[in-house]
Amino acid sequence: METKVLIVGAGPSGLATSACLTRHSIPHLILEREDCYASLWKKRTYDRLGLHLAKEFCFLPHKPLPPDAPTYMPKDFFLKYIDDYVSQFNIKPLYHRTVESASLIEGGKKWRIEAKNTLEGNVEVYHAEFLVVASGENNEGYIPDIKGLSSFPGEILHSNHYKSGSRYKSKDVLVIGCGNSGMEIAYDLEDHGARTSIVIRSPFHVLTKELVHRGMSLLNYLPTYMVDTLITMLARLEYGDLTKFGIYRPPRGPFANKNVTGRSPVIDVGTIGKIQNEEIKVVPEILNIEKNNVKFKNGTEKNFDAIVLATGYKSAANK
Repeated sequence: METKVLIVGAGPSGLATSACLTRHSIPHLILEREDCYASLWKKRTYDRLGLHLAKEFCFLPHKPLPPDAPTYMPKDFFLKYIDDYVSQFNIKPLYHRTVESASLIEGGKKWRIEAKNTLEGNVEVYHAEFLVVASGENNEGYIPDIKGLSSFPGEILHSNHYKSGSRYKSKDVLVIGCGNSGMEIAYDLEDHGARTSIVIRSPFHVLTKELVHRGMSLLNYLPTYMVDTLITMLARLEYGDLTKFGIYRPPRGPFANKNVTGRSPVIDVGTIGKIQNEEIKVVPEILNIEKNNVKFKNGTEKNFDAIVLATGYKSAANK
């Protein structure tokens, strides 16, 4: 099948690319391996998830958000916006297509893409002048190599399969990973009555939504180092000294650190308060796991009923 542009992935980026091409009457196709668009948002997000960034940073091209949009959109509101976007631009991805290879042919003038139709079992071949890989940086859960993890008899799930803490009430749950997902899941678990611990082994910045909003706005006018200095000072005033709870800040400021390492600051949803009140326990790096017993590098150990791996993602585009 021939087309001008082939887009891999029907997440928000792929949909936005399609809308822009449609406005310019450029022929294109979208291949999506799942059975719906925005599959990560629709299938692999926990119930309490909302956008951590303010709405002015989160709309797609050529469709402003409705006037009643909250500053920080909950998942259902954002998905309704995505549904309206797809309808407005008449976006029709080809579903159940898993791209297996892409190579340049004809002296680099054209792409040859092979995609497996997982419904019919056959491989389809597409040709395009331009290839857009919009499969996302967060599409496959990363499972770390932890000694003894396979011996754990309780439930082990990656954060992309976590929905709610309601079924973990009165259980001992260990969250591994202290990024935005890990911190919010820890909050949700404790909020539902789970006895929650979270592994924190790396420095990170923690900010309120309002501080992130203020910082991103100031970056339009001030250099990064000035914004980082101000936002870090305000964060210290907000949270005080967190080192006593095992939380350390990186040497770079939050926005410079994002630029250099790619790691975003943790946007606090209330987890820090629960840690400060000892409702959520911070534990260090894991030494090993023996059945239900988890041993930590500081010599402590504890039995757990479930483990949530908030350990990030790997991109299929790197395969």
